[in-house]
Amino acid sequence: MIAHPPCTHLAVSGARHFEKKRADGRQQEGIDFFMALARAAIPRYAIENPIGIMSNIWRKPDQIIQPWQYGHSVTKSTCLWLKGLPALTPTDIVDKGVTWTAKSGKRMSQWYYDSSCLNPKEREKMRNKTFQGIADAMAQQWGIL
Repeated sequence: MIAHPPCTHLAVSGARHFEKKRADGRQQEGIDFFMALARAAIPRYAIENPIGIMSNIWRKPDQIIQPWQYGHSVTKSTCLWLKGLPALTPTDIVDKGVTWTAKSGKRMSQWYYDSSCLNPKEREKMRNKTFQGIADAMAQQWGIL
């Protein structure tokens, strides 16, 4: 299983909303769904999510990958929690692309900044997308196991 559970209530990028999401139960629902995947009684899985609270709630990810390691000139830290699967090997290391510094001092990839001008649904879809190079590496490296 390669799982991509919703990160809306778990990713640190939305930390400013955590108090409200804890209060109304949305964050706990996200945690419960993630953990249901993690407890799956199957021999192999990868659970993908961005940097978020699951590293503290459950455990640290087995691997953190970047799209620039798989042919995309973009930075976007992506955590992988693995069971019965080896870590992904980078397939096409390219430059990290253009970044900018937010008011908070955090460096962000230009594609992430560019998506801020989209309407909320388009922005969500763009930011949630799995980069093709990463998907290809998962299929090539784990599909033969």
